[in-house]
Amino acid sequence: MRATILLLVALPLLPGCFLSRSTVNEPIFEDQIASLVPGQTTAEQAVEVMGAPADVVQLGRRTAWQYEHTVEKTAGLALVVFNMRGVDRHADRVWLFFDEDNVLSHLGATLAGEQAKYSLPWSNPHPKAE
Repeated sequence: MRATILLLVALPLLPGCFLSRSTVNEPIFEDQIASLVPGQTTAEQAVEVMGAPADVVQLGRRTAWQYEHTVEKTAGLALVVFNMRGVDRHADRVWLFFDEDNVLSHLGATLAGEQAKYSLPWSNPHPKAE
């Protein structure tokens, strides 16, 4: 009898929905990138603007620095024996390339981190425009 009452109380609590959001590293902003000028910005100045890079690659006497900010959003539906979840992950990525004198030679950036959306598996969070 006691187990039946406990089951009847717990059963409605089993199904449910959930949302989660996780980020890795600090956001990257367009004005930060705009302040970096190839041929003028030094590695020291780049650290002041962007902070420490997530990765440094040695290219002979030159270097490449990577900055990355990732946003992941998850939405889920949990029923008694059936669970579904959708995950959407987008990232901001910036690569800075420095010459042998530690002066910025060129850079590349993709800012898509804030495009991550909550969605379940049967929906498309990013429909293509026709």
